[in-house]
Amino acid sequence: MPILLILLAATVIELSVLVAVGHAIGILATIGLLILSSLIGALLLRREGTRTLTAFIEAIRSRRPPHQELVDGMLIAAAGVLIVLPGFVSDALGLLLLLPPIRALVRRRMLRSASRRAPAQFAPGAVVEGEVVDDPEHPSPRSELR
Repeated sequence: MPILLILLAATVIELSVLVAVGHAIGILATIGLLILSSLIGALLLRREGTRTLTAFIEAIRSRRPPHQELVDGMLIAAAGVLIVLPGFVSDALGLLLLLPPIRALVRRRMLRSASRRAPAQFAPGAVVEGEVVDDPEHPSPRSELR
């Protein structure tokens, strides 16, 4: 139910802003601005998406978890959706998400929230050191399948 209310409020806000801008500068100029903001957003989306993909690949190559890169990818995808939606408010929010400093603030907040909510990565208990020895008298079930 809260999501429905948020979507309804966003629609009302977008329509109100569109009508206000349309009255102020005219309908053709309003449509032109919507198209222009979408084009600028698409260019920024492409550039930032490529940067994030490159950073993701570099993180994988350096064998470190790509947490930041994954969150950046999600935020860039969300920015793309916001830019594609018609309206000045959604375009502004989408363009803000494409700016690296703003995205870094949102990413830090998301990672902090996720780390508080996520369960521990390792199970509790003692670690037992050991060594694996193959016993020819008792073959493993997998060796029988070969």
